[in-house]
Amino acid sequence: MNAIGRERKDSSSGPSSLPTQVTSMSERTGGCLCGRVRYRLTAQPLRSRICWCRDCQRIAGNGTVNALFPSHAIEITGSMRDYMQAADSGNAVRRRFCPNCGCHLFADTPGYPGVVVVRVGTLDDASSIRPSANIWSSSAPSWAHLDPTLERIEGQPAPSKPPPDAA
Repeated sequence: MNAIGRERKDSSSGPSSLPTQVTSMSERTGGCLCGRVRYRLTAQPLRSRICWCRDCQRIAGNGTVNALFPSHAIEITGSMRDYMQAADSGNAVRRRFCPNCGCHLFADTPGYPGVVVVRVGTLDDASSIRPSANIWSSSAPSWAHLDPTLERIEGQPAPSKPPPDAA
């Protein structure tokens, strides 16, 4: 097991074999653009939010919708590449993406041990998770429309307790 769950290497050059449907309320699937990386989540998200940090804006050209899951609750098939950098929060962040299509799928950081960040847009059913907050809202571009019904956090939220099963 790696820092963000169970990962199975898939030596094939085509799409991986995890199913693409949601099989229950707590099980979701997703993957990259080309289908070579697939994943299955077996827990409910700990939280979900729209991130307006400059890194997320560079990744997506906008804010990104991210869901935080216990790292033990993700199974990944296919090979990925990592990119490490220091975030605006000061935490080291490992971003994970498909080496074939470049789709950014996950991130993790020692600042949130036992948690993996999943890009909600990579889920097969992205509408199954609704964000509850805007974070780094002070970095949002002047043209951005931040939903006034969501909690607004100007910078990085304080780390919460790790999930009970985090190791």
